[in-house]
Amino acid sequence: MEVFPLLRRFCAVLALFAATLFVPAPAQAAVTCEDLYVPVTVALLPQTVHGRLCTPAGASTVVVLIPGGTYNASYWDIGYTPETRSFRLAENQAGIATLALDRLGTGRSSKPLSTLLSASVQATAAHAVVQAVRPRFAKVVIGGHSIGSAMAMIEAGRYRDVDGVLVTGMTHRMNLVSVIPTLAQMIPAPLDPAVPGRDAGYLTTDPGTRYAAFHTPGPYDAAAIGYDESTKDVFAATEAVDSLTLTTVVNPASRQITAPVLLVVGDDPNFCGTLGSDCSSPAALRASEAPFFGTSQLQTYILNGYGHAINYAPNAPTYFGVVGNWLKALP
Repeated sequence: MEVFPLLRRFCAVLALFAATLFVPAPAQAAVTCEDLYVPVTVALLPQTVHGRLCTPAGASTVVVLIPGGTYNASYWDIGYTPETRSFRLAENQAGIATLALDRLGTGRSSKPLSTLLSASVQATAAHAVVQAVRPRFAKVVIGGHSIGSAMAMIEAGRYRDVDGVLVTGMTHRMNLVSVIPTLAQMIPAPLDPAVPGRDAGYLTTDPGTRYAAFHTPGPYDAAAIGYDESTKDVFAATEAVDSLTLTTVVNPASRQITAPVLLVVGDDPNFCGTLGSDCSSPAALRASEAPFFGTSQLQTYILNGYGHAINYAPNAPTYFGVVGNWLKALP
């Protein structure tokens, strides 16, 4: 028997096996993050909107993200188990740039008198941001969560300057049976040291109420709820007024939207159910919502098993993937 040829053959097989074990994973595109401060005017007074722009190398699409009430930019980049809950991280890994905003009155944005703010004012501020980043990207999409979605729809319908609209955590039919108790638990910001420097027209959640308000019927994760509590912010009571009047069933601003829209909700007691929209299936949700949009390019998705703040859902990566694929397919 020829030993050496057999030995050489064995070594070749061993080397091939080793190569299959140690093939390096494809490198993720490098991501550069920077803080942007965009000047805006509110009631003739100069203000600044802060946003965190994270851009993967070669990204041609950016999504400008407006958080909902009592949230700030951190909602889009949750630091607790970010591999599961960070919208920013997921979309950056998919090659999409993200610009997460602090609404006026929150985070590192200016904090004017609460009575100067409304959903329309916030939408105008978001428009200034869209115009500021437009030269850097081939496509600019605006998105939001909850009342941030209302502001995104107002901006897109009024200015028609975006290539797509992402609506999350909101429909045109609000379940007031659920919403009113949630709003009733809000407290003036001066009563909570966690959100200093705001006047009494700014509201926040009473400590210990965020799970019931924003996460139920999702599973209770104490660490996730603790992170949510530690990063909570405010909203102005006046923001809620035209969020409702301009984005509910009576002449909604969304009827002026001509760009494609993706609408995503969870099993949200605030917007789904008997008094809300039909969230029994994506098709039912689309049928329920289509009359309120000016575009026929409406897609819908339901993230089952979680409530209002769907970025916190354990299965959030599923919806992040749907958003990424939609963004990449935009004309």
